[in-house]
Amino acid sequence: MSDKSPQEYWKRNIRYVGILLTIWFVVSYLFGILLVEQLDTIRFFGFKLGFWFAQQGSEVIFVILIFVYVRLMNKLDQEFDVHEE
Repeated sequence: MSDKSPQEYWKRNIRYVGILLTIWFVVSYLFGILLVEQLDTIRFFGFKLGFWFAQQGSEVIFVILIFVYVRLMNKLDQEFDVHEE
């Protein structure tokens, strides 16, 4: 690593993971289960939005979050000079 500490690297990594898991929780649990009735008043591609979040939305968001995490970690690895060649 460069002049930055390993503790700082892991602190930022854990912060990224926490934020992304919170987003996934909100989308899958809150939107897909708890707020489904309110979201069902909105249509999305012909389906009720609450149904869409419960059936497909959480998986789609999860895959997007994986790509976001990879991008964030690549930037973090570059910043801390621990990236692969």
